[in-house]
Amino acid sequence: MTDETLGGASAATDAAENNGPAFTVEKLYVKDVSFEVPGAPAVFNEAAQPQLQMNLNQSVQRLNDSAYEVVLGITLTCSANEKPMYLVEVKQAGVFGLSGFDAQTLDAMLGTHCPNVLYPYARQLISELIQAGGFPPFFLQPINFDALYAEGLRQRAAQMQQEGGLAGAETGGTA
Repeated sequence: MTDETLGGASAATDAAENNGPAFTVEKLYVKDVSFEVPGAPAVFNEAAQPQLQMNLNQSVQRLNDSAYEVVLGITLTCSANEKPMYLVEVKQAGVFGLSGFDAQTLDAMLGTHCPNVLYPYARQLISELIQAGGFPPFFLQPINFDALYAEGLRQRAAQMQQEGGLAGAETGGTA
């Protein structure tokens, strides 16, 4: 009898939650990982100051009406004297349930909130790989995905405005 009451209460709670926006983390996983030390073991004797370059990318794939796969890709290259010391590539992924959001909010959630969930996992994995590769511990700094998303929106708006201006100029020139 108690199980039925709990099940019924749970179903009612789920129904109430379905009326508003819902965000869930369904699964987190490493989609791809690579670590290379092309100059080992000689690279461990380098005395020069290492230079780091980081590339960040993100992809989103819609899986069904309310599920999305978000993949956060991070490539970190460390060089000394223009020679590569190590290269780390990590694609941290997650399946996220998002429902009840308008298009603009959904885009913002996929562009900011999901990467914010994935980043700590990618950051930890990169740190562990570098240390396991025989290098001193290295921790990536926090990333402001909200600022990156806002910059991406500004760039898209500027590009659309430029394309609109070109189309208007072309139309104006033929009239």
